[in-house]
Amino acid sequence: MDYELKGKVALVTGAKNGIGLAAARELAKAGVKTALLDVADASSEAGALMAEGYDAMALKCDVSDPEEVKKAVEAVVLAYGGLDIAFNNAGVQTPQAPMAEITFGDYEKTVAVDLGGVWNCMKYEIEHMIKRGGGSVINTSSQGGLTGFPGQAAYIACKHAVIGLTRTAAIDYAKNNIRVNAVCPGAIRTPMAEELIRRNPAVEKELIRDIPMGRLGRPEEIAHAVLWLASPASAFVTGQPIVVDGGFTAR
Repeated sequence: MDYELKGKVALVTGAKNGIGLAAARELAKAGVKTALLDVADASSEAGALMAEGYDAMALKCDVSDPEEVKKAVEAVVLAYGGLDIAFNNAGVQTPQAPMAEITFGDYEKTVAVDLGGVWNCMKYEIEHMIKRGGGSVINTSSQGGLTGFPGQAAYIACKHAVIGLTRTAAIDYAKNNIRVNAVCPGAIRTPMAEELIRRNPAVEKELIRDIPMGRLGRPEEIAHAVLWLASPASAFVTGQPIVVDGGFTAR
């Protein structure tokens, strides 16, 4: 499918693996100049894309640090001449525990990355998109942004907040031709999900039991939703949480 994105510029956070890497790969394949941002070094992942003939670069960035985000966004704009698409995907999970047993330190870290990171990225991305005359911002929320999940109070609270931030920013910047949407992945087989399952092997069976399609999702299935939201095909879509969860929230 031609998403009509050739020559556009995108940045993806949390791009070293999982959903972020899958989205970066699909964007690059669609002809997008793609910057892979991650707190870890994603140069090997960007290098692999370049070896296949795609235009990609890697930048280390801790999204919880506004100054690092500002410098990273500016570096992307300097390298590629602007910014059209931003996929704010970086996130962490708290250790699984009932709400009152989650430490304040774990709560603060989760909020700093999962909510603060989206805030920081949007602030600087939108500044450049206004200069560009428009753009598409896609934030990663979760099916948990629409529901609850035991033992993940801080994470779930952040994912609900990301939807609220997405909706409000969509209203604020519609006049600037900037669309802001969110993807809400269900249970996807990512390194983060694998770690959750490793800590509690019963979680996988519980998740699959509650998914009408009877399986975990694949990162590529979220990536295709991101491409659609980034593309002209979704030109009249803004402020929406797009759920990709195998039917979990339809129950």
